Amino acid sequence: MSHKQLRNHKSQENTLVEISRFEPAEGVAEYHVMIHVTRPSLTYQEQLDTLLDTYYQLLENELKGAVAVFKRYFLSDAANQADWLAVQVPESSVCACSIVEQPPLNGTKIALWVYLQSGVQCRALESGLFEVSHGAYRHLWGGSASNRAANSEYQTRLLLNDYILQLIAQGGHLAENCIRTWFFVQNVDVNYAGVVKARNEVFVTQGLTPQTHYIASTGIGGRHADKQVLVQMDTYAVLGIRQEQIHYLYAPTHLNPTYEYGVSFERGTYVDYGDRRQVFISGTASINHRGEVVYPGDIRKQTERMWENVETLLKEAEMSFDDIGQMLVYLRDAADYAVVREMFDQRFPEMPKVILLAPVCRPGWLIEMECMGTKMMKHTPYPDF
Repeated sequence: MSHKQLRNHKSQENTLVEISRFEPAEGVAEYHVMIHVTRPSLTYQEQLDTLLDTYYQLLENELKGAVAVFKRYFLSDAANQADWLAVQVPESSVCACSIVEQPPLNGTKIALWVYLQSGVQCRALESGLFEVSHGAYRHLWGGSASNRAANSEYQTRLLLNDYILQLIAQGGHLAENCIRTWFFVQNVDVNYAGVVKARNEVFVTQGLTPQTHYIASTGIGGRHADKQVLVQMDTYAVLGIRQEQIHYLYAPTHLNPTYEYGVSFERGTYVDYGDRRQVFISGTASINHRGEVVYPGDIRKQTERMWENVETLLKEAEMSFDDIGQMLVYLRDAADYAVVREMFDQRFPEMPKVILLAPVCRPGWLIEMECMGTKMMKHTPYPDF
């Protein structure tokens, strides 16, 4: 993918825009856009207005013809900010929209990641999912699903069971069609265990086991505006896909199977279409092939090992960082931001990315990242994307 960074886009002098583009000669184009507000001194309303004005200008000019298929807003204080945001984002009615408290670590109150495509049809489904269709495929996106059950285990169980029913209603199945999930967990050090227990138990009922496969995923600290919501979930599934189009990444020289330490997700997944390969790298930290935290307490070395792990996963998919369209980076300790920002800016100066305050699921991991991307590849047995 090609990458471009736009500082002070148009009249919005308080924003930084990073864009990646996958634009084939024919077929669906893909864009990842990351918009950051750069002036912490602005009020939340001023920051929100600046961000949205910049986004709408991009749609009218630079990205004319593209439509958003998934958005995630990162807020510094969801309880005081989410309602204002919801009022000002009417297009959330035709696009899956995720809102999570994961403060941008540049000191501002809001950042935005948008995934856009061209030449597709979008609609909201009665179930609450959003459909993006083109050719033979129906892509189903879900954002900020939540409930107020008694604890994180029950909330996760209800989230997954509801999602299973949503997929069934569309002719899909969790094990066959779900490509990616995200779990945002309030007080992750306390509540992640309940998420793990519920996910493990629900997955078994769906034929997701160590002998079959799991789903690429991120489980990370994140808060909903409602304090009683301990877990919220985002999802992505594809209908009309054949099982042989979906492949799972392992990188056994660097990483161990997740079930060895009691969790159930894939390190990464790639999907082959007639005209491209898409890759989804799960939340990845500084871990080795025995499931151990590598370089405890050293943010620089943990970052380098994390990059090495991701690079190894990508290589297994015959891809590289050059094919990546966006990165989300999670830090446990805000004091590590300056070091990590410098490292990422040096290695990935124009990559759409955002660095967030979001504790990783194991306290020893100081940093985690995820990414997704696309590479031009011909797979003639399959319909194009």
